[in-house]
Amino acid sequence: MKFVSLFTTGLLCGQQVGAFVGPSRSSSFVTKTLHSRSWITRSTSSTSTPSFILRLADVAEDIPTDAKKSRSPEEDDSMNENVNFLATEDPIGLLFKEAQMMDINAIINSAALIAVVLAVMTTFTTVDSNIMRGWSVEEMAYRIPFDNWEAYSAVLARSPVETKAVTSATVYTIGDIISQFTEGATIGTLDRMRILRSLLAGLIGHGPLSHVWYNWSDDIFENVFHWTEWWSFFPKVLVDQSTWGPFWNNTYILLLGLMKFESLESIWGDMKRTTIPLIVSGLKLWPLAHCVTYGLVPVENRLLWVDLVEIIWVTILATQASGAPATEAHAAEAEEKEQVEAAAKA
Repeated sequence: MKFVSLFTTGLLCGQQVGAFVGPSRSSSFVTKTLHSRSWITRSTSSTSTPSFILRLADVAEDIPTDAKKSRSPEEDDSMNENVNFLATEDPIGLLFKEAQMMDINAIINSAALIAVVLAVMTTFTTVDSNIMRGWSVEEMAYRIPFDNWEAYSAVLARSPVETKAVTSATVYTIGDIISQFTEGATIGTLDRMRILRSLLAGLIGHGPLSHVWYNWSDDIFENVFHWTEWWSFFPKVLVDQSTWGPFWNNTYILLLGLMKFESLESIWGDMKRTTIPLIVSGLKLWPLAHCVTYGLVPVENRLLWVDLVEIIWVTILATQASGAPATEAHAAEAEEKEQVEAAAKA
């Protein structure tokens, strides 16, 4: 405990001195001071908790002359106040106060992301925990991914709709987080409600509907049209891009609008605004991806493959769905500013 208090106090002192000495000198200055003089006096007794009193006057003597001259009287007063504050304040208490001043949203978002990542990593790496004793690194590198795939396939066979719903919810969550970061958000400014809406859109919308679409389309193409030759994936891709793609894009916009309690008129306007741009954007990605979807991937695993590709697509989709209001707001603000400036000049 004594060492923690001493180390914490030293860090806080170094920050205060660095603020007045300058960033280019503070590190070497504090290092020199620590090695050259005993600047901390320890006062202890058998009946009280050890305390540490900074001899900051000695530290101030070693501040370079030009740094002293460059300070204003106000800066000197501020430094004296900081010295008195640090000499009397509990360093552990200072750490708690700094933690309280941190952005609560950044703490919540970071904790949530870390918890999810740790849960996923733990689940992935412990799939063979009951049988992996004595395995070599090479055996674990081979068996862990393979056995995770086997476990996923078993769950998919038992509960196909539920598994695909959770898979899509996961992908839509990741895609929306990436989208917010690409729009300039930080860990503290992530919109948790927007992430939740995307998660629900994948859970109740994309997963179940995709399960129905891929099974129905596969049955139509193979059992009705009997398109089983190697070239049959070409018309499948064409039908997918002309029917299912636009349908889901607008369903996504509808679900988000309803979850935001927007009016049907506003939702319809968003659909009209985004339909063509999303189709054009989709043509840059999905035709090639769906050559793999309909040409190589078994029907039961198509959604998993599509969801992996959709990490990219959902980023585009979420940006399109949420970007227009901000753009229109900025445009209106700029127009209003121009009107004010024009009125001022007149």
